[in-house]
Amino acid sequence: MLETKILLTECPDSTGLVAKITNICYKHQLNILKNSEFVENETKRFFMRTELEGIFNDQTLLADLQFTLPEGSSYQLKPKARKRIVILVTKEAHCLGDILMKTYYGGLDVEIAAVVGNHDSLRQLTERFDVPFHLVSHEGLTRVEHDKLLAEKIDQYNPDYIVLAKYMRVLNPEFVARYPNRVVNIHHSFLPAFIGAKPYQRAYERGVKIIGATAHFINNELDEGPIIMQNVINVDHTYTADAMMRAGRDVEKTVLTRALELVFDERVFVYQNKTIIL
Repeated sequence: MLETKILLTECPDSTGLVAKITNICYKHQLNILKNSEFVENETKRFFMRTELEGIFNDQTLLADLQFTLPEGSSYQLKPKARKRIVILVTKEAHCLGDILMKTYYGGLDVEIAAVVGNHDSLRQLTERFDVPFHLVSHEGLTRVEHDKLLAEKIDQYNPDYIVLAKYMRVLNPEFVARYPNRVVNIHHSFLPAFIGAKPYQRAYERGVKIIGATAHFINNELDEGPIIMQNVINVDHTYTADAMMRAGRDVEKTVLTRALELVFDERVFVYQNKTIIL
């Protein structure tokens, strides 16, 4: 039975890598549907995404790659399959609503296993789309205690990724380490500008002429994880902080769903604290 899988290769750059990898695919009688590659010139690191169709023997294919590619290489063979996510929320509805609506109408190909909130505000919206909603309140708990309960609830659903759809709490290092490069956040500024809380108020006070949004993987530094997608819109002196916030919400939800499309399609390589999008 024919399958479609995605081969992700990262290794030190050297002559003939594309030929070597594609010859191995040919040897395994795999059809290349799409292929893209990139070399990071400063570090001489090679990245390649290859979409393959055929009858796979994963173990033998990966063994051939290991034998052929230079030392320090990494490679993954991933099924081209629908991803499963858990969404974390607080009170703001626009990013969650956009994901729910696009999933419902087929604009975003993903399975939403559950939505988890530290407030109950978005339960009704979530359940209108027949998605389970769970309240995991932070009241009376330390951040570590709350994040532990959060992780326990998430793990019941075994998601591929976790999406922070305007989840307004900082997650502790233990939580971050539990899901490396699997938690996607939307931040309401064009990072690295205005890290942290109240970016629209600070943008207004600074008199900026553009505002934006940034989707990124989280790490242990607040709003400094590898950036996946960004966009901006123009503003001027007539915008209040509230007007900037209202205008920015459309950018936030668009940037988040576009980033999720890239992540779900296995187009994002994380390298150092950056991403390579192929």
